[in-house]
Amino acid sequence: MKATGIVRRIDDLGRVVIPKEIRRTMRIREGDPLEIYTDVGGEVIFKKYSPIGELTEMAIQFTEVLYKSSGVPAVITDRDHIIAASGISKKDLIDRKISKELEDMLEKRQTFSHEKDKKQLNLIDSPEKKVLFMAPIISAGDLLGSVLFIEGESGETGGETELKLSSAAALFLAKQMEA
Repeated sequence: MKATGIVRRIDDLGRVVIPKEIRRTMRIREGDPLEIYTDVGGEVIFKKYSPIGELTEMAIQFTEVLYKSSGVPAVITDRDHIIAASGISKKDLIDRKISKELEDMLEKRQTFSHEKDKKQLNLIDSPEKKVLFMAPIISAGDLLGSVLFIEGESGETGGETELKLSSAAALFLAKQMEA
């Protein structure tokens, strides 16, 4: 754990304000769920809660099926990090933060297609991982993450099938979160 040097008091309603600098750095937005942990040493730890992270095992299997069905690398993210990937080196991607531009696209709740949007979108803050198709996972009005197909090492680009697969997978995962 890293000390920030910032001290806050609890108000009469039991609230603590998380400083703006920390919220910006940790990408905590208004309305984001936080999970609260305690330990025997008296520490209270707030951790961003990722509902889609609860489905990690299913997400891993889902990306494997998407990759085997299409031959194009598949990725599932929550709102900030990569949860599962298949068809590409997992150790380079799992738990990495998604790019700011992808995060902004998710916040707009838009689908993305490199063919229709005629622009490039990076998966992470690295230009070698390009997003081909992206569909946001929206459950009960809440944005939870995304299903993406990305460019593979051999330059796969996919097409209409992958666009439809990403949308169908996002809808399926959204339904799983409602159950």
